Amino acid sequence: MSHSTLVEQSNIQERPTTQEVKRSDEASLWACVLAEGLGTFGLVFAGCGAIMIDAISHGQITHVGVGLVFGLIITVMIYAFGHISGAHFNPAVTLGFVLTSHFPVRRLWVYWGAQLIGATLASLCLRWLLGDVVHLGATLPSGSGGAWQSFVLEVLLTFFLMVVIMAMSTDTRAVGQAAALAIGATVALEALFAGPISGASMNPARSLAPALVSFTWTAQWVYLSAPFLGASAGALVYRWMREAGTLPLPASAQEEHHD
Repeated sequence: MSHSTLVEQSNIQERPTTQEVKRSDEASLWACVLAEGLGTFGLVFAGCGAIMIDAISHGQITHVGVGLVFGLIITVMIYAFGHISGAHFNPAVTLGFVLTSHFPVRRLWVYWGAQLIGATLASLCLRWLLGDVVHLGATLPSGSGGAWQSFVLEVLLTFFLMVVIMAMSTDTRAVGQAAALAIGATVALEALFAGPISGASMNPARSLAPALVSFTWTAQWVYLSAPFLGASAGALVYRWMREAGTLPLPASAQEEHHD
């Protein structure tokens, strides 16, 4: 038997079977589901928990502290789970990735389910530990402009958050270890200045879970629609900017540049 035949047989033996590949894919998917669930649990437990404890302690955490908690928990969870699931922790972000072909549509509902379950379990845990304080940190419009003011604000907040996420996670010119810091800083910044008006949700799971557990339905349509709209627009706009920025210059423009 020739050496080439032995090599071919060895390669055939080492090649994974269809069942092995399927089991590997299933294990990978379950790891992603668990990571998304745990990450979203951490976001709601720490962020909404900070809102509740601030009320219980009569303002010891402060609004600035609450904003920083949201930013820091996002940063930590991205570092912990980003290499496993991509660290979406937000149904609107997952949709944005799907629309720009950075995430398979077949996994959209799986990620949404994991995110909502994680957020709901966190809200249940907070209710058990702290009671039904300030609607478990549910987001509610508080500005003089009412629900529509908060809707527009949430669209804009999520738009810019998604632009930062797209830049740091999909563009090779910007991807790096600073991604978690940039995204976490964006969440904290937007929570600091917009929180008193709209709650600065930017995340349907973060808003829906405490609303479900505390039976708070006032203007929740804002937080179930605006983040999806803002994230979709942000993802599509950044994809166009990235593609336009990598197009080669015309020959005439290149000559002028060299001159």
